Amino acid sequence: MPQPAKAQSTTNKGPGPAHGAQPLFERPGVGPAGIRDFLRDIGAHYASNGVVGLAFSASGPIAVTLTVGSLGGLTQAQLASWVFAIFLSAGAATLLMSLIYRQPLGFAWSIPGTVLLGPSLQHLSFPEVVGAFFSAGVLILALGATGAVRPIMAAIPVPIVMAMVAAVFLRFGTDIVSSTRTDPAVAAPMVVAFLVLAAVPALGRHLPPVIGTLAAGVVAVALSGRFAMKGGGPILAAPVFTAPEFTWAAQLELVIPLALTVLVVQNGQGAAVLKAAGHRPPINVFAVSSGVFSLLNAALGAVSACVTGPTNALLTSSGEKQRQYTAAVVYGLLSLVCALMAPTLTRLMLATPEAFILALGGIAMLRALQQAFITAFATNFTLGALVTFVVTISGLDLFNIHAAFWGVVIGYGASRLLERQDHATN
Repeated sequence: MPQPAKAQSTTNKGPGPAHGAQPLFERPGVGPAGIRDFLRDIGAHYASNGVVGLAFSASGPIAVTLTVGSLGGLTQAQLASWVFAIFLSAGAATLLMSLIYRQPLGFAWSIPGTVLLGPSLQHLSFPEVVGAFFSAGVLILALGATGAVRPIMAAIPVPIVMAMVAAVFLRFGTDIVSSTRTDPAVAAPMVVAFLVLAAVPALGRHLPPVIGTLAAGVVAVALSGRFAMKGGGPILAAPVFTAPEFTWAAQLELVIPLALTVLVVQNGQGAAVLKAAGHRPPINVFAVSSGVFSLLNAALGAVSACVTGPTNALLTSSGEKQRQYTAAVVYGLLSLVCALMAPTLTRLMLATPEAFILALGGIAMLRALQQAFITAFATNFTLGALVTFVVTISGLDLFNIHAAFWGVVIGYGASRLLERQDHATN
């Protein structure tokens, strides 16, 4: 299986001034990609990475979204509108950004943000939560427009951020083991297919290992007779607008946690993954785009938009760096299709056994998990990285803010205190 590209600090640099301050909004290093560029650069590996990225987003994350929304008392129409909005913003933002920057800049929606809504929906009305969505979008947009995000992210050493990424990604690796143990009839053939295709390069060149894993899983599910597609229900999405209510209770409980989750946890993961793959992600533009598309999501009753670590790890998992943007384009186009057919897609993905989703996601994330550990612990800031990893794994969620945020904060603080030499030479 092709190895992840290594970071190169001399690529994709914008045409900004050689000296002095960087421009507020990062400029593309090359001209936007057109249709001819895309058709020239696309290949089997990139298309397969885009398909797997979409399969990942359309399975586990959608299941989390539907679970939180259902337990929160949302109607079927509200849930369908939520799914439509998150795929619409993911597809539109990914296409726009990836073609302009010629980098695989994959957008999705905040899964930690979705999870923290669970308790809130038990005592807040949905219009109050939507009001918090709007306010969080405005705050994210404002922080990006002022340029406050980039210097904050630049001040945090890369190993510490990648330790947070490793902690978040670790679950995908353990999912391979748990799914194989609980449902070997489905997961075991997928693991075997991946090992064979990855171990024999001649086979892997003709059939990318992750696509072979997907195919083996589909066959295993079909032979097991476990595909349980429910009939009925709408085919195309019918988005609805939920009028927001702005109450102090909802604003104080949700706005800051949602904004921090997007800017530090999600966008931080995505940027770290892209840097590890050799790209130069536009941090401030990420924040502004997340704010704009979060407002679009809010108008349709959906959680905030963001850059995402797992999706970008899948989009950059193989191939030449300068052609990986095509994987993001495939992912973006498929996301728009999923937005239009959100109800059908949801029923389709939930009809497969859980082991199929867990094994596919875990196998697809293996190389990204490996790279995260290498970057976090191979050089300096290793103690701060370890503290970050441990705190993130612990699930600490003070003030309703995701553990990944506290992992970075506490790990960085420990590193500043105990690894002064590393900071002095950085």
